[in-house]
Amino acid sequence: MGRHTRQRERRSLRPVALTSVLAVGVVGAIAAAGVLSLHLRDPQQRPSTDAVAAAGAAPVRPASPAAVASPAAGPDTAGGAGEPPGALNAAPSTGPAAGATRQIPPTAPPDVRLGSTAAAPVNAESARVGALFDGNVGPGDHFCTASVIDSPGRNLILTAAHCLSGVGDVTFVPGYRDGQAPYGSWQVTKVYTADGWRNGDDPDEDFAVLAVAPRDGVRIEDAVGGNPIAVGAAWTVQSRLYGYPAGSETPVVCTNVTGREDTYQRQIDCPSFPGGTSGGPFIDAATGQVVGVIGGYQQGGDTDDTSYSAYFDHTVADLIARAG
Repeated sequence: MGRHTRQRERRSLRPVALTSVLAVGVVGAIAAAGVLSLHLRDPQQRPSTDAVAAAGAAPVRPASPAAVASPAAGPDTAGGAGEPPGALNAAPSTGPAAGATRQIPPTAPPDVRLGSTAAAPVNAESARVGALFDGNVGPGDHFCTASVIDSPGRNLILTAAHCLSGVGDVTFVPGYRDGQAPYGSWQVTKVYTADGWRNGDDPDEDFAVLAVAPRDGVRIEDAVGGNPIAVGAAWTVQSRLYGYPAGSETPVVCTNVTGREDTYQRQIDCPSFPGGTSGGPFIDAATGQVVGVIGGYQQGGDTDDTSYSAYFDHTVADLIARAG
């Protein structure tokens, strides 16, 4: 089985045919060799900052009915049984005030060695990455990784679709570390997955967008900020890879250059990314944009040292547009 999650069966990569032209419905057309930065905004709050920039050649898929939203079952798990008092259900004691904007470091520090994995530093970028919990929220209970993305509703997170198979109540804890939730815990209310994943667990569509409820009237992106999604990004991108290993209460990070594994699969060589890291973001070190999530081929890979992601194209853009 893929080693990034503990309850899945191994699948081989399935080929998908290429086409030459596509249209991205709500975010505008992009050329097959272009990259679209999804930095969507609520039109009632601020103007759009969508941008298109040239990049390396990228695969193009035909558009399809891309998403179906499913409500997350069960009551709010914040404060559920097994949660340490005064920790994971506490209001954020640190971090930005509602509506504040946090700047993402544009590049990795110069002393970072490529291909080396270490504990993630406490900073604005790592605060947007968090752990997913099924039911009780507490040490040892997290099962996958997710991250906050920029969206008009300022309420979306991104993970791998295979992380949501067979789970009920899902709670997201951004910046989770050593049993503490400095930004609180956030209840997932809806899950959006692509048509290819719903109808056959297509590894080329192994990503999911999750809506989370406001917490004390504050939306999650207002609490920690959100990373824009890069659609159609080049294959060769220096990226920071984040994840929460199942046996650890601290996130890890590794910086390395990504490559192309197959038609719709991105890969990166980073050691010590075991079970629990599925759904962790690939963040472009130069732009702060998310170019992938751990998943895809063999649900993230069959060793701890190489991770994969389904390629981000119009399907991801469509999910975010549907989720709002």
